[in-house]
Amino acid sequence: MSHIENQAVLALLAQDPGQHTLAMAQALSMPEGDLIRALPRDMVTLWSGEQSEALLAQLASWGQLTTIVESCGSIFEFKGPLPAGRVGRGYYNLMGDEGLHGHLKLDEVAHIALLSKPFMGSESHAFVFIGHSGRCIFKIYLGRDAKRRLLPEQQQQFLAWRQQAALPAIALQS
Repeated sequence: MSHIENQAVLALLAQDPGQHTLAMAQALSMPEGDLIRALPRDMVTLWSGEQSEALLAQLASWGQLTTIVESCGSIFEFKGPLPAGRVGRGYYNLMGDEGLHGHLKLDEVAHIALLSKPFMGSESHAFVFIGHSGRCIFKIYLGRDAKRRLLPEQQQQFLAWRQQAALPAIALQS
């Protein structure tokens, strides 16, 4: 990303810190993943996409999450646990009995952004899976309770991981 594009991202962020990253990216005519990668380091930590399988395996034990996929302006949301998965035939196959199912092409994930950015006046944290094209493939937001508060165990773990350059080795062994 050029210095001028980076400055445009920071200027737009200063105008409206709560603006959603998709709207910001559209305003700047750039892929959302590229915009997220340009956000200040206090908002985003980047991991290699090679961490995808290990991270998804960990997230399968986190309980309530919100998974979001945007396609051509439509946004699909699923609130519930992320099912466990396994690799087969070139995909990471989500194996839940009910709820979310899918086949994820993890070799297309270039980066995982651990994003901490307010949204609609609320603290918000997400794992953003960014493709080689700079577009977001999907996002997994931390869960919330009935009063819309972040689940404290998830929040604590996420914020600890934000301080790491990669998924900690202890998580890889679980």
